[in-house]
Amino acid sequence: MSATVSDKLLAWYDSHARALPWRSTPGAPAPDPYRVWLSEVMLQQTTVAAVAPYFEKFTRTWPTVEALAAAPDDDVMAAWAGLGYYSRARNLVKCAKEVAAQGGFPDTEAELRKLPGLGAYTAAAVAAIAFGKRAVVVDANVERVVSRLFAIREPLPASRPAIRAATDTITPERRAGDFAQAMMDLGATICTARDARCLLCPLNADCRARAEGDPLELPVKAKKKAKPSRTGTAFWIEREDRVWLVKRPGTGMLGGMRALPDDGWSARGDGEGDAPVSGAWRAAGVVRHGFTHFDIELGVAVHAGDDPSPHGEGEWWPVDAIDDAGLPTLFLKAARLVLAGRETE
Repeated sequence: MSATVSDKLLAWYDSHARALPWRSTPGAPAPDPYRVWLSEVMLQQTTVAAVAPYFEKFTRTWPTVEALAAAPDDDVMAAWAGLGYYSRARNLVKCAKEVAAQGGFPDTEAELRKLPGLGAYTAAAVAAIAFGKRAVVVDANVERVVSRLFAIREPLPASRPAIRAATDTITPERRAGDFAQAMMDLGATICTARDARCLLCPLNADCRARAEGDPLELPVKAKKKAKPSRTGTAFWIEREDRVWLVKRPGTGMLGGMRALPDDGWSARGDGEGDAPVSGAWRAAGVVRHGFTHFDIELGVAVHAGDDPSPHGEGEWWPVDAIDDAGLPTLFLKAARLVLAGRETE
């Protein structure tokens, strides 16, 4: 199988590669390592459609890794707002500074692994796509394709060593970057989670799951545990058409982001903290949001007193520019709830 799979897949990729802003066309010189790295970090647990506008904004604002390294942390975090998984943004800043200090990206998988925030997958992807090094690149799409191609029936995540070993047997020495992207494209467009379009697949003759008649049964996934729920309260405090925003601690949930003050739900599970200012409060409603490991119902309380003076550090932000504050999605939902309620009054 290994002698023919890569040839078939690369021939298919030459005609069917997705046009993405961080890619070079098949067979063309490799893209800038900065663009490859940035896109791979953004694409972790995030769709191509969601990432594309963020990638365009980042590369327009900071066209080189040196420019990103020199940017204020707050500006980068604000630009990332809405993309989720904010630890990625914090690691992005750390990595950019380290790469700039080194004078550029290292070109080997082993050295890339030493950079902040680069795990096995990202290091392999950058080594293969940006530097043409042979590396075994396995993301969720590749896991699915290889599970079906080799009929690997052990449930995820226990099957990952077997999937990686099988991927290794079909990864070519030449055009390793194109091969990695071809596998991703095959999983994204042909061998998808909900469909196996086997008649269109360039590897259908080699696919063991197709031969056995059950490609959609693979990969086998362990049953998901029900996510716990949390509750909390966010506080809207307004003075002279400005709303009080705080900066969350640099580590932990939504670390380093601007946000509405809250009652400590992220630290305690259920909010029990005090309001940031005394006085009367009015309930504006509830917003709901799903994080990776839990869901939250966040009540929104609007300060109804006069001339509030919140305790602690923060900043007064123009209400009419709240979309530019870089709030995480949860708090942006809360802000929009308050403003929508104002429009209906």
